[in-house]
Amino acid sequence: MEIIKTGFNGLFVIRPDVYTDKRGYFFESFNIATYNGAGIAFTPVQDNESRSSWGVIRGLHYQLRPHDQAKLIRVIEGKIYDVALDIRKNSPTYGKWYGIELDSENKTQLFIPRGFAHGFSVLSDIAVILYKVDNIYNKSSERGIALNDPDLAIDWKLDGTVPVISEKDQNNPPLRMADNNF
Repeated sequence: MEIIKTGFNGLFVIRPDVYTDKRGYFFESFNIATYNGAGIAFTPVQDNESRSSWGVIRGLHYQLRPHDQAKLIRVIEGKIYDVALDIRKNSPTYGKWYGIELDSENKTQLFIPRGFAHGFSVLSDIAVILYKVDNIYNKSSERGIALNDPDLAIDWKLDGTVPVISEKDQNNPPLRMADNNF
């Protein structure tokens, strides 16, 4: 397993070793000892799965402290453009985002630490995403940031397609107005 630094403190790209033969493939998607050895303290307590179709954008979501969550994102089927936005006020990368294509073919994963908002756009007909989190979901702590915040200028890689966005996500405030206790 290769763990790659991104230039954002605590945000890592994970490239697992995938073994293939005539039967199919096998890979280790998570190993706590490997993560701890790389300096990533992550103990998942909940798995979330979503299925979306082409052009859907979900996010940018986060939970306020003390219910904030670190996330390990991987795609089971399809392809997404995954975005992590640093909302840690004292971070040198505050207000900056990192984007990466994740797909079910190469099995690359993204580890997102606490203090980031997360979102993704679907770049395939269907995408099934699994994310492990290290804190239980808490509805009253759930928050979001506008996907089209002009200060962020995120390119969701949809090439002019009108995105499919939930009503809730359409009403999220820009980062400068979002609730944030990080």
